[in-house]
Amino acid sequence: MSHESPAPSIFSRIVAREIPATILRENDRLIAFEDVAPKAPVHVLVVPKTEQYRDVVELAAGDPELLAELVATAKSLAEELADGDFRLIFNTGENSGQTVFHVHAHVLAGGLKE
Repeated sequence: MSHESPAPSIFSRIVAREIPATILRENDRLIAFEDVAPKAPVHVLVVPKTEQYRDVVELAAGDPELLAELVATAKSLAEELADGDFRLIFNTGENSGQTVFHVHAHVLAGGLKE
C-alpha cells in the first residue's frame, strides 16, 4: 500500500528557501527566523529541519538531544536579541492553537504586545 507524502510544511519550504524569511540562525538540524506576526518585540521561531515530529511531545520522545539543542538555541537568541529573559512556547494540538504540525518553538522576549 502506498501513501502519498503530504505537502511540505511552511517551515520546510522556508528551509528550502521557497518562502522568504529573516533567518537569524541555522545549522544542519535547526533554523531560527523572525515570526511574521510578532507577539512581542522579539518573536523568533526555532524549528527543527526535519518534519518527522508534529509537536514537542513527539520530539521529546523521539530525539531529546534535538529538543535540548532547540532550547539552547532559544536561550542563545534571547541573550543576543534581548536581555536573556524569554518565554518559550510550544503549542501542541489544534485546540491549543497549533496551526503548523511541524514542531516549532516560539521565543518571545522584550515584553509582550497587547
